[in-house]
Amino acid sequence: MPRTLPDPRRGYVLVVGAAVFFVLNAGVSRVALRAGVDPATLTTVRVTMGTLAFGAYALVVRRSALRPPSPASLPAFCLLGVVGIAGVQWTYNVAIDRVPVGIALLLEYLAPVLVVLWVRFVRGESVRRRLWLAVALCLLGLAVVGRVWQGLAFDGLGVLAGLGAAVCFATYFLAGERGVGRDDPLRVILWGFALAAVAMNLVSPIWTVGPIGGDASLLGSLDAVRVPVWALLTWVVLLGTVAPFFLSLAALQHLPATVVTLVATLEPVGATVLGWAWFGESLTPAQVGGVVLVVGGIAVAQSSRARAPVPVVPEMA
Repeated sequence: MPRTLPDPRRGYVLVVGAAVFFVLNAGVSRVALRAGVDPATLTTVRVTMGTLAFGAYALVVRRSALRPPSPASLPAFCLLGVVGIAGVQWTYNVAIDRVPVGIALLLEYLAPVLVVLWVRFVRGESVRRRLWLAVALCLLGLAVVGRVWQGLAFDGLGVLAGLGAAVCFATYFLAGERGVGRDDPLRVILWGFALAAVAMNLVSPIWTVGPIGGDASLLGSLDAVRVPVWALLTWVVLLGTVAPFFLSLAALQHLPATVVTLVATLEPVGATVLGWAWFGESLTPAQVGGVVLVVGGIAVAQSSRARAPVPVVPEMA
């Protein structure tokens, strides 16, 4: 991507567009999972084909991004790829198959709170007092959403997978910030995806997927519409992975990474609306209030760092 003069308005359009694609991908991925594609296979297809797409783009536009990571940065790249990319997608796929898509994304987006807690208690960095407000808002909001006074309102494994996605997503941010944050973002994403693809192909090799035939109902309000399963997987790769990542990369030319990440907190809200409109998932008014509390806590946590972190690679859902 050629360097352009910063234009904040264009940056906001790009990052909101990326968020929309990520939200829609949650719905399409759920349809693919319900059609019989298991979470590990879906993750393998996404990261493997995503690697090929990013590699082809780098070959045409910026061949320097094809240069492998240095030995010194390889551990950070491995952590980013195996845990931060492969891990977050695998656990996220399990979560959206078992709990409402909005709740799955809400759990995953607890990552910024985990990041600030990590830098406070592990790295020993000072943080603003508002961190504790952020933690309180998130815990209260999650308690309301989960209706803990009635027992857990959602599938236990799905909730654990969503929390696992938050841990993996936090790892993604931390590895990007400390280990590879100053590198070319395209190179970071390309090699992060490449290492994720290696890891997932050891677990669920793409060559064992075989021909993907048949079609699937789009479920919910689109139940009467049927599409080929291969078309669902193509969407997940091209419009659910490649397109939003490139939009996020382009947004970083116009906005700071902290702003891009903050705007991305619209995704849990968008996924909640998607779940209601597409899959007929509904929350009580109290639970909607809980969602608002959690999103507010995430936003507060984003501003709790005493010093601005170095730019990180774009966010991913």
